[in-house]
Amino acid sequence: MALHFTSEQPLDDVLERRFVLGEIPGILWTPASVSAPAPLILLGHPPLGLNKMYPRLVARARHAAADGFAAATIELPGSGDRPRWAAAEQARAALRRAMEAGEPVSDEIIDALTLPLVDKAVPEWQAALDALLSLPDIGGPVGFSGGVISIGIRLAVVEPRIVSAVLFAGSFVPRAIVEDARQVTIPLHVLLQWDDEGNDRQAALDLFDAFGSKEKSLHANMGGHSGVPQFAGEGAAQFFTRHLR
Repeated sequence: MALHFTSEQPLDDVLERRFVLGEIPGILWTPASVSAPAPLILLGHPPLGLNKMYPRLVARARHAAADGFAAATIELPGSGDRPRWAAAEQARAALRRAMEAGEPVSDEIIDALTLPLVDKAVPEWQAALDALLSLPDIGGPVGFSGGVISIGIRLAVVEPRIVSAVLFAGSFVPRAIVEDARQVTIPLHVLLQWDDEGNDRQAALDLFDAFGSKEKSLHANMGGHSGVPQFAGEGAAQFFTRHLR
């Protein structure tokens, strides 16, 4: 798939360029002051649409640029302006019904919600990586940061160009992805909100235990899903500075 830039906007410390990869929208941020090719951080996000996630994504990209890293993201299948995906919407509706009824979320719902998304999204992230690494101002190595954690896990297994990852504990993780986690060997920095209302804490701890990486650290903070403290981001930045330099 060919990458075409559609807009360019300087934002003080970073240059923001929007692109399309085939029919997939994305955004690339590069440090304004770095002359050599920059290491790259892929910014994962939940399937809420790039426009909705933009304020958080651009803040993360600016932090990355301050450390000399480029950052990029792409729209997930069925999200934002991409074509609706009926199966994904049905799975989300089933999840909502179960949670509103106070019922346990079944393995069938978790699989339907997550596995098709992982199967579609991971090759798209790999195609984006092919295109981005061909640009003159982007070098290696590459890190992955954020959610959906199942996408990050599969990428860590199948994509050798990704050498480290910061993962956000959360989302419903299928058993097949927990098995994938046993094959992950890259350094990991995992963030967990202890009181996350939408996340099973024990499941998150079991997933962390399953990771096969020799270097893995779990950083748990009190508070709900959106209460991640600012210093948690500083720890993640230090992790990438260690592994992408």
